[in-house]
Amino acid sequence: MAVYKILEIGSPVLREKAREVNKISPAIEKLLKNMADTLYDAKGYGLAAPQIGVSKRVIIIDIGEGLLELINPVILEKQGRQVDVEGCLSIPGVSGEVARAYQVRVQGLNRQGEMQDIRGEGLLARALQHEIDHLEGVLFVDLAKKTYQNKN
Repeated sequence: MAVYKILEIGSPVLREKAREVNKISPAIEKLLKNMADTLYDAKGYGLAAPQIGVSKRVIIIDIGEGLLELINPVILEKQGRQVDVEGCLSIPGVSGEVARAYQVRVQGLNRQGEMQDIRGEGLLARALQHEIDHLEGVLFVDLAKKTYQNKN
């Protein structure tokens, strides 16, 4: 098990556009495993590679329905609108109200290099948009209408 330190707001890599993955190599497979270990240790819903200092277009999500791994994910369709509170492992102690599409259609590769077509709504749609934003250097606080300091 390899648990990485999750970088926090202020780390330059979180503001960079992540690089596309050209080949699914053993290093990418190891990255996916390490990201999952880190996500579960942190008890989060999703993680993008830049959050552990790797500028690659790789995300993972688990909203309680099993692990979803996507390489080079792209949002193809957005429908509806929802405003909800979200947080981020890279911005501990802060949450905010963010408007996002209620439904999305995303394509990306799985670890075998097969194209996945995923349709999500509600929390899954929110998590997909949040993690893909990380790949563009966008944090939820950039989009939040209102932010809150969480009380521990």
